[in-house]
Amino acid sequence: MKMINKYANLTPYLYFIAFTIYWFTSAISSSDIWTYFILLLMIPFLWQIIKPNKELNFTLGISFVCISSYIILIYLSDALHISSIELAKGVILYSGVFVITNFLMSLWIIRNSLRQTF
Repeated sequence: MKMINKYANLTPYLYFIAFTIYWFTSAISSSDIWTYFILLLMIPFLWQIIKPNKELNFTLGISFVCISSYIILIYLSDALHISSIELAKGVILYSGVFVITNFLMSLWIIRNSLRQTF
């Protein structure tokens, strides 16, 4: 049980690394040099797994909570048809799952940074 608790704290970092890899692989088809900058987003999360830093952890958590809050507002405006963008229902469902998961993982990072042990 101790091993599960120890590695459970790595879940949000692995989530954001997996999302960055997915974003890179979907953007690589455009074969633009800018797609390689997407991989730079993965570096702070890898650094947190290799050598944890409490300040970096808190900064990542606060940054991604702010970004996630903005994404939630965009999702709600799209789901409630406040904007003029029309999407299929499947896209709205999948994006809703992404929005909620992104927000929860960001809160988990903040929770990890507020705890004394990392």
